[in-house]
Amino acid sequence: MDEVFDVEKIMGFLPHRYPFLLIDRVIELVRDKRIVAIKNVTFNEPQFQGHFPGNPVMPGVLIIEAMAQAGGVLAVTSSAFEGKKNNLIYFMAMDKVRFRQPVVPGDQIVFKVEVLKLKTKVAKIKGEAFVDDNLVAEAELLALIGEKT
Repeated sequence: MDEVFDVEKIMGFLPHRYPFLLIDRVIELVRDKRIVAIKNVTFNEPQFQGHFPGNPVMPGVLIIEAMAQAGGVLAVTSSAFEGKKNNLIYFMAMDKVRFRQPVVPGDQIVFKVEVLKLKTKVAKIKGEAFVDDNLVAEAELLALIGEKT
């Protein structure tokens, strides 16, 4: 499956909503393998009121959260998630996190996320974030496919 999703379709896969839905579009999805998603960074996002006034920089934790959300869409559309409509993806761990350069309003982040391991209850992914083909962040993330609470 090689698909493109707009934000409305993304909201059908993830429980996140404004201001915490952090991916705007999926531009490529290959089931059980990889996803490419984008986030348009705009000055009117709430985090820029305090991070940092006069010098807005996208918080690294939000870059990783957006990467995890892209991974969540990849997991929810995977064969491991079939038949599990009452489940959610819970972020469990991150490893090998690196930030390479600041992300600022006006940038478009392209997230490239691939499956490292995909089992019935656990997904391990590797994500990279790019702005203008420059690597700005990378991480390995672990998530649990679990029941809604």
